[in-house]
Amino acid sequence: MNKQFLSSLVTAAVLGGTALGASAQNLAIVNGKPVPKERVEVLKQQIERSGRPMSPEIESQIKEEVIAREVFMQEARRRGLEASPEYKSQMELARQTVLIRELFEDFRKKNPVTDAEIKAEYDKFVAANQGQEYRASHILVQTEEEAKAIIASLKQGGNFAEIAKKQSKDPGSGARGGDLDWANANSFVPEFTEAMVKLQKGSYTQTPVKSQFGWHVIRLDDTRQAELPKLEDVKPQVAQQLEQQKLIQFQEGLRAKAKVE
Repeated sequence: MNKQFLSSLVTAAVLGGTALGASAQNLAIVNGKPVPKERVEVLKQQIERSGRPMSPEIESQIKEEVIAREVFMQEARRRGLEASPEYKSQMELARQTVLIRELFEDFRKKNPVTDAEIKAEYDKFVAANQGQEYRASHILVQTEEEAKAIIASLKQGGNFAEIAKKQSKDPGSGARGGDLDWANANSFVPEFTEAMVKLQKGSYTQTPVKSQFGWHVIRLDDTRQAELPKLEDVKPQVAQQLEQQKLIQFQEGLRAKAKVE
């Protein structure tokens, strides 16, 4: 929530004649009309749903916005804007959005992600990523001739990192001297992986390696046992991912069952 925007809303509310001598049941009385405190609670719930923590400062800003909204709504009604076709069409879209959001929220509440599901998903991740990790560097070029020339240069004492910075067509790793950082062997295309795992630490491919991206000269910098995060460290992320998967399956199921003519 933008503090500067809220500040301007408060100013507008004051200029509009906001009365702050509200009763215990209302937040304020604006131009003689009570503004119920329930409006504050609705906005607070929306913010809390988004995962943002509530603080006294944010709650104060919410109250200011509620008052400002009442000021603006009163002016819009005075001008007869509620009867405009544009307003009615926007209200219908807003109604649909809110109702659909409530449908998805109802589904989440009734289909929570369980600890067993989180554990099963984590175990799948571990099974797919266990074993060795590789730290490799590569120089990617467009032709086999270029790759062969680079290998020849390396055999004569050329600096792998400097050549990568100057000639590699992979802008990300090229800027780092060809470094691809630590990764599981499955992270690379098959041709790259097949050549990489045959290398000894510190050695590079003696012949160019072709893939869908071009021609590679690959160097194996190091290997290590895979370092995987503990379940408790990634549990919130796994839960969020599974919740999203469930929601997508729910949406796809409804669309599949719907009779559309």
